[in-house]
Amino acid sequence: MDMTDAQWRKSSKSGSNGGDCVEVADNLSGVVGVRDSKDPTGPVLAFGPAAWRSFVELAKRA
Repeated sequence: MDMTDAQWRKSSKSGSNGGDCVEVADNLSGVVGVRDSKDPTGPVLAFGPAAWRSFVELAKRA
């Protein structure tokens, strides 16, 4: 999967201390990428947009 054009962002809930965060790239067509902010060249989890929306909605309820 080509993530060359991914625009990564951290959650607005992430602290400013550079701690353990995930980054999300949701600017790509048909895929949402998720990675560990401490390892930006490491593996990326890829989700379909509908699956990502479902995850986010469920996480908001928790």
